[in-house]
Amino acid sequence: MSDATPQTAPDKLRKSDEEWRAQLPDEAYRVTRKHATERPFSHDDFPQGPGRFACVCCGAALFDQAHKFESGTGWPSFWQPIADAAVGTTEDRKLFMRRTEVHCARCEAHLGHVFEDGPAPTGLRYCINGVALTFEPAD
Repeated sequence: MSDATPQTAPDKLRKSDEEWRAQLPDEAYRVTRKHATERPFSHDDFPQGPGRFACVCCGAALFDQAHKFESGTGWPSFWQPIADAAVGTTEDRKLFMRRTEVHCARCEAHLGHVFEDGPAPTGLRYCINGVALTFEPAD
């Protein structure tokens, strides 16, 4: 399904900026490698069936459809990653705000941010850019 097993910390994947630019569509490159944000409500066709969401850059499994919820924010939202080791976080102080950035643990692609206003059981809302993800339907 993906290149990284969700139970363990994935091996790091490093590429040059030129390699990422050649591999990714423009919007996915801008979001994942340059820390941009896509427009809200730009994914009306986001997958609804069972499966996993993987990193568009490296294919690492990141989120499960069973953990997705409708947050009303305009971005895909999840209450937890597929495994704690699948994502990393860093403090983001851009735009005069203090937020927690979420990135792929394997390739460090910028995915979005995590907030403490999500549903039970975690109370977290992983607000993720849709262009940072690919969908792998369940078998």
